[in-house]
Amino acid sequence: MATRTIWKGAISFGLVHIPVGLHTATTESGVDFDWLDKRSMDPVGYKRINKRTGKEIDKDNIVKGVEYEDGQYVIISPEEIADAYPRTTQTIEIQQFVDAADVSFVYLERPYYVAPINKGQKVYALLRDTLAKTGKIGIAKVVIQTKQHLAALIPSGDALVLNLMRWGDDVKPQDELDLPKAGARATAPSASELKMAKMLVEDMSGKWDPAQYKDEFKAAVMGLVAKKVKAGKTETVIEPQEETPAYADNVLDLTELLQRSLKGSRKTAPAAAKKAAPRKAVAKKASRSRKAA
Repeated sequence: MATRTIWKGAISFGLVHIPVGLHTATTESGVDFDWLDKRSMDPVGYKRINKRTGKEIDKDNIVKGVEYEDGQYVIISPEEIADAYPRTTQTIEIQQFVDAADVSFVYLERPYYVAPINKGQKVYALLRDTLAKTGKIGIAKVVIQTKQHLAALIPSGDALVLNLMRWGDDVKPQDELDLPKAGARATAPSASELKMAKMLVEDMSGKWDPAQYKDEFKAAVMGLVAKKVKAGKTETVIEPQEETPAYADNVLDLTELLQRSLKGSRKTAPAAAKKAAPRKAVAKKASRSRKAA
């Protein structure tokens, strides 16, 4: 279980504001191989090479370009890139609540544990329990380290998990795959085949225990590493520390916020059915604020 808070902010939906911190929920268990010069055991780095001339160039002479056609680029300046970065809000802003079963696992990318801070336990528990009982998850947007992410806020036991998601256009459609159609008569199993398949699945079924699954490649490599350690040949890797942004406590009365959120939602519902003006107006106002900043 991670203990270091890597991000501080708040979950926001309606007028409800839940101060939270993010903790890493996973670790990288693979083996990292560094490049070394076999003659001297010196680390091998990367050089900036001009691919046409083969010569090394200074970083000051490098610009960033986006290829829009084969061999045709648009150059983007550092200032333009900085302006395009999403505005850091320190907020996990829930856009919508959806049925958990409707979101395919292929959209899920990286999980983080979400823990309440600054006396946010009660509101945190309310959201967690409500999602668990309704079978819903929250679809949110969040900015982490200047990058905007789509994310799913999912109840998991005592915790809420923020799982970063792939954007819709990052997931390839299944249309081009040669897949058997569900319910198609030509590929439908016979009754006996289905019965035997079910029996096999039941025979192989058990309780999920992640501890029983090990990375065999990593174990083999680390066994070799242990032998090298005994021979006095070791390498040390020091991971850089990340800065934790500050966040102020701003917890208001939960009952009042829920009541105000519901009132606002009921008032805007009829108007929203006719046109999407309220959300567009907010978006335009936010856009003007960012430009002014």
